Amino acid sequence: MKSARGFTLIEVLIAMMITLGATMVVANAWSGNINRLEKARINDTTATLLQRKMTEVELQYQEKPVAEIPEEDSGDFGAAYPQYKWQLKSKEFEMPNVADSLINREGGADQMLIQIMTQMTELMGKAVKEVSVTIVYTDKRNKAELKNTVATYFIDYTVPLPFGGAGGSSGQ
Repeated sequence: MKSARGFTLIEVLIAMMITLGATMVVANAWSGNINRLEKARINDTTATLLQRKMTEVELQYQEKPVAEIPEEDSGDFGAAYPQYKWQLKSKEFEMPNVADSLINREGGADQMLIQIMTQMTELMGKAVKEVSVTIVYTDKRNKAELKNTVATYFIDYTVPLPFGGAGGSSGQ
């Protein structure tokens, strides 16, 4: 009489533990991939909305004096993107004061050069405006906000030059 050979209880338990471990690794990998896909989708949508809003801003203000650009503005993207909103901020361009560094260099600087640099600094403050657009994504699950910002500069060519001459048309 031949004895029937089978698996012992210990062998079955070890096989089940190995299978359970492999299943947990696969489930964890799936979970990580789903999270990465969700983050990629959010980043892609944010980049698209950021590009769209910046293009709208450029088209709206490209032929206008920089004084017409509001300091702050905000809004949303309607029902199509309920978790996204935008913010616009603008400020005068702040050019560093180069006259001080010219004075401090060896040999100093003459008054005419200092006056020209001072006038150029003032002109840049009036003629150039930095405009930044921020897209804010609000994650409703953990109430976190993700912000992405892009900035551009608008130049108003109609600002009169302090040392004579005239500008052209305004634009970016």
